Formats: sequence, structure tokens, C-alpha cells
Amino acid sequence: MENLLYVMLLEKTKSYKKMNKGAVLRHVDNIKLLDNEGKLELCGVLRKCPGFAGLVILKAGSYEEAEELCRREPLVIEGYATYKLMHLQVGNRDNNYLS
Repeated sequence: MENLLYVMLLEKTKSYKKMNKGAVLRHVDNIKLLDNEGKLELCGVLRKCPGFAGLVILKAGSYEEAEELCRREPLVIEGYATYKLMHLQVGNRDNNYLS
């Protein structure tokens, strides 16, 4: 079975610097919810990467499900960030690193 994950790359908007603590807390609450739902593989802040805020690697059954998870991200809803959603085909020992 092919192992696909989905990468949500968060890009800063012009209003990103105006983000308040409440928005950050809503974002963290959403990350916790994704984790509790078993939908979070990995997340983090992108440092020294101008224009980008961070990334979230999602476990979802389909691209459409991953898209819905992205749309509920508070930073996106509130206009502090936009996102790009990409498939990530995982390479590991089980699939001989995709060779």
C-alpha cells in the first residue's frame, strides 16, 4: 500500500505581523485537535525561511479530507496565512526508499 501524507505549507500574508496571542492560541488548539484526531504526523515553525510561517504534515484518507483540514486552520480563516497543500509520498525501509 502506498504511504501518502499531505503537507500544508503555511505562507504569511501581509497581516501576519498583526497576529495576536488569541490567534496563536486558536492555532495551537487546532494543532492539538488534529493530534487528538490522529490526523497530525508532524508540525513546526519554518525558521529563516522568508514568507513562510510553518508546515503541518497531515495524515488523511484523501486529498479532499486534507483540504478540509487545511480550511479549518485558524490562521487561514483569520487571514494571517494562506496555504499550499501537497502530497508527500513517503520513502522508508518498508518501500526501499522509493527505489
